[in-house]
Amino acid sequence: MSGRKLTRGELAAMIDHAFLRPEATRADLAAACELVKDYHVGCLCARPSDIAEAAGLLSGTQANVATAIGFPYGSTTTSTKAAEAATAIRDGADELDMVVNIGRLIGGDTDFVRADIVAVVAAAEARTVKVILECCYLNHEQMAAGCEAALAAGAHFVKTSTGTGPSGAKVQDVRFLRSCVGDSAGVKAAGGIRTLADALAMIQAGANRIGTSSTKTILEALPA
Repeated sequence: MSGRKLTRGELAAMIDHAFLRPEATRADLAAACELVKDYHVGCLCARPSDIAEAAGLLSGTQANVATAIGFPYGSTTTSTKAAEAATAIRDGADELDMVVNIGRLIGGDTDFVRADIVAVVAAAEARTVKVILECCYLNHEQMAAGCEAALAAGAHFVKTSTGTGPSGAKVQDVRFLRSCVGDSAGVKAAGGIRTLADALAMIQAGANRIGTSSTKTILEALPA
C-alpha cells in the first residue's frame, strides 16, 4: 500500500475467511457468513457441500464464495478434480483453491502437474483459480516448477498451504513465490495466520490474499 498503513476495510478485502473444519455445522456456516458480511470480508472459502448455501447467504454482498478442490492432499485424479470444479461452479462458487498433485510435483512430472491444473482452470469457466503448492514439502526448485506450471495452465494465484500440512505459510516462501510469478499472478498466504502481525508480514513479503480462520481477531486489531 505504498508505504502507508492498511485500513481495516482494505485488509478485509484481501482476506479469504476459511470455513473448512470437518466438524462445523450449518449453524456455524450461517455464523461465518454473518462475520463475512459484518466485516466486509472479500471471500468465504467453504467446504464443497456448503457452496450453494453460502452463495445464498452471501447473495447481494461484497463477498465471493470459494471452495477447495482436491483438498487436502491433491492426490485425487484429474478427472475427479475437474468434476469437483464443475460442480462447485454450478453450485455458485466464484473462486476455486485447488491442491496441486504434490507427489508428482516433487517427482518432477511437470507435464502432469500442468495438465492437472489446466483441467480445473477449464472447468472453472473463467473464475479465479488458486493453486495450492503446499510449500512445506517443497524446495525452491520445486516451488518454482509449481509456479511455472500454474502460470502456464492459466491459473490466477499460487498459494502457500492447505493449513493441514506440517507447517503453514512462511514469510520466506511468500517472498519466493512472488519472485517466481512477478506481476503475472497473485500470491495467497494461508495456514497458521492468526494475528494482525502475521497477516501484515505476509503482505509485506508479497501476498495479496490472506487465508485465515482468525478473521475477526485480525481485523479487530485495526481501527474500524
